[in-house]
Amino acid sequence: MPTPTAHRSWRSALSVYLRAPVLTMLFLGFSAGLPFLLVFSTLSAWLRSDGVEVAAIGFFAWIGILYSIKFFWAPVVDRLALPGLTRWLGQRRGWMLLAQAMIAMGLVGLSSLDPPSQLPLVALFALLVAFGSATQDISIDAFRIESAPEDLQAAMASTYIIGYRGGLIAAGAGALYLASLASWHVAYLAMAALMAVGMLTVLVRPEPERQALATQLIHEPRVRAFLRASRGRPAWLRRLGAWVIGAVVCPFTDFFGRHGLKALWLLAFVAVFRISDLAMASMANPLYIDLGFSLEAIANVTNVFGIAMSIGGGLLGGLLVARYGVGPILILGATATALTNLLFVALSLAGDSLPMLVVTIVGDNLSNGLASAVFIAFLSGLTSRAYTATQYALFSSLMTLPGKFLSGFGGLVVEAHGYADFFLAASVLGLPAIALAVWVSRDRRLAPAPTTA
Repeated sequence: MPTPTAHRSWRSALSVYLRAPVLTMLFLGFSAGLPFLLVFSTLSAWLRSDGVEVAAIGFFAWIGILYSIKFFWAPVVDRLALPGLTRWLGQRRGWMLLAQAMIAMGLVGLSSLDPPSQLPLVALFALLVAFGSATQDISIDAFRIESAPEDLQAAMASTYIIGYRGGLIAAGAGALYLASLASWHVAYLAMAALMAVGMLTVLVRPEPERQALATQLIHEPRVRAFLRASRGRPAWLRRLGAWVIGAVVCPFTDFFGRHGLKALWLLAFVAVFRISDLAMASMANPLYIDLGFSLEAIANVTNVFGIAMSIGGGLLGGLLVARYGVGPILILGATATALTNLLFVALSLAGDSLPMLVVTIVGDNLSNGLASAVFIAFLSGLTSRAYTATQYALFSSLMTLPGKFLSGFGGLVVEAHGYADFFLAASVLGLPAIALAVWVSRDRRLAPAPTTA
């Protein structure tokens, strides 16, 4: 039986938030959150206010697919050196700066357009913003994992969530406010200028230490076997083959090599951990509206209580992981996520009750913030530092896809059985995540305890 590890003191746990790598994620989180709404709800508001047909606006939702398939080009971000930028800034910061430049260019392009008469160009620049944003996410995730040891990852995830929420507020309420005072063109130009927050952070923070690509490749058994088998072939073909094996094949074989058959259960855990709250997300706003809450009431409660509780949950998650370790808080996060869906069941039965709406929003966002922080820390520990960008992009995509897929059927379930049964079913979907979280927490290699301060 393993000897229990002493917990950190609360003072030591809190001190992690003063570390430079942890504070850095506040600004990079802002840079990551800023573009998201600017190609979704904020852009939809602009298009509709300028008279674009609702049917045409609906097709812009497909832009979000880029965020779910980013693992396809993650190996390129992980391993391909950028001419000039990589030599100047390093692999991670070079790709981050390029992605941020793409986002800024796309936003400047959008600010110059008249949507009703230039809708194809709007779509093109929105795709550029979304592609740059997804690429920035890949780079930031790799940068975060490589910048600090595992015991700081939960705190870094917490400050990242806070910064991300700040970016969402700027791109949502901030952009709408500027559009009402001046114009949509001014609003999008201002959002492009705010990308300077991420760019300056990239320029002032150091590149994480990592082995050179050639050194990494030469230590890969599969790469060495390929090079031996391809002797006599053109040099460019051998280099290309070695790069493809190292960038695409090895991240997957490394994961299964480290965990064996256990890797399949880990992937299942990644897929189901957030399935409970993601599956119900599409029906939350329709529930509020069908119960008779005004749009103003919904906006006030979700903005004031929702954002505050999400930030508070993220901070609490990072603090608890720093003191107790990942394992116990994984169980807490999975359990809280499933249980808070029962608040939606209670709300659907309570009707137009503002206090119940507040309780539901507080519970849902607090649990989601906590669960997000601990799960990002867990995924960071699961990721090999030799393949950070590729493996983490795969995990983060797998984390959201099942829940988003099931969410699409939410309306059919509500029509057939009502809101109460739907949210009860969503809560039940969280039971496998709780069971797998208990299994993970018992494995000290997967969920190590915190070090004593």
